[in-house]
Amino acid sequence: MTHNTPTTKAPSQDSAAPRNTPTEIISSVAILAAIVLILRASLSFLKNPDGPSNLFASFYDLVGAGGSAEAIRASGLSPITNKLIIAVVAIAVGIAGVWALFIAANRVIDLFSPRWAERLRPFLFVGPAVALLGFFLVYPAINTISTSITDDGGAIENYKFALTDPDMLVAFRNNILWLVLGTGGSVLIGLIIAQLVDRVKREALAKTFIFLPMAISMVGASVVWGFVYEWKPPGQPQIGVLNAGLDAVGRDPIAWLQTAPLNTLALIVIMVWLQTGFAMVILSAAIKGVPGEILEAARIDGANEFQIFRRVIVPSIKGSVITVATTIFVAILKVFDIVFVTTGGKFDTEVIANRMFAEMFKFRNFGRASALAVVLLVVVTPIMVLNVRNLRRQGIGA
Repeated sequence: MTHNTPTTKAPSQDSAAPRNTPTEIISSVAILAAIVLILRASLSFLKNPDGPSNLFASFYDLVGAGGSAEAIRASGLSPITNKLIIAVVAIAVGIAGVWALFIAANRVIDLFSPRWAERLRPFLFVGPAVALLGFFLVYPAINTISTSITDDGGAIENYKFALTDPDMLVAFRNNILWLVLGTGGSVLIGLIIAQLVDRVKREALAKTFIFLPMAISMVGASVVWGFVYEWKPPGQPQIGVLNAGLDAVGRDPIAWLQTAPLNTLALIVIMVWLQTGFAMVILSAAIKGVPGEILEAARIDGANEFQIFRRVIVPSIKGSVITVATTIFVAILKVFDIVFVTTGGKFDTEVIANRMFAEMFKFRNFGRASALAVVLLVVVTPIMVLNVRNLRRQGIGA
């Protein structure tokens, strides 16, 4: 005789979840609302210059020291005290307040069923970051495109200026020189140095000297190289290193930064000096990742070191070379600091970013400046796409 055991259906995830009591629901929502109100009041306090004074005056009123309260309202606090109080409140709001807000909001999400909680939680923790990126990146890009179409004579006039104005043609020519010579020089020199120091005894020390310029800002490097290129008329003492050397051997000094197109080439040297260390570090790591078995096999086959470098090492690290080249390409495309500090764009050294700055802040031509920004965006987008595809081909971010 068989007994049929009744089968019971497993409870669903939602039905198995414990129900929250009304007290838990009310308390969680109330805590979240209280934190939001406190943060809102704190932001209002930070926006109000008299906030610290009013806070101290209210405190003295509370403890019955009306005279001190009136004195603070009349004369206020010292500027240093005001700044210190605002800094303390800002740190508290930025760290403790935001932390408490996320904890309370996460507790409210726990009140939902597990299925809905799983859907809502990513929006809580990732949503603010996405919103900030949209506000500070996407919105400005859309606004820039709109401004380039609507301001200063409209799209036709703005883009006609950007693409046909004689000064802009000089800037485009200079940018092409920067991109070709700056990117190529940085990658090539960095690759050669990475290979040369790969097996030396003091490799770390040698790399340190090459990488040191990366610790200097572009403005600082421009000031340093400005002294190197300094020029004085013949017969005067030369304080520039290069012209002092020429003067020592009886040659006339050269106006490095005033003579076109020599000045553009001299400025490109500064960028190559800055970026070579970055290229060297990345490519050196890639070279060390080349399997030793391949190199030994090439040597057994009779290949010399140059042939191994050209036919084995370089093809093996092609992905890293592309990544370094595109990164430096984007940095050079936006070059501004070096030109602005050394020549200010004079003597035919102007580049697109420098011209964009002048149109925006000097001539107040917002439409033209926005059109130049859009041109830079259009040029840099394919490079970024190439970089992303190259990284995915290497298995990074796939």
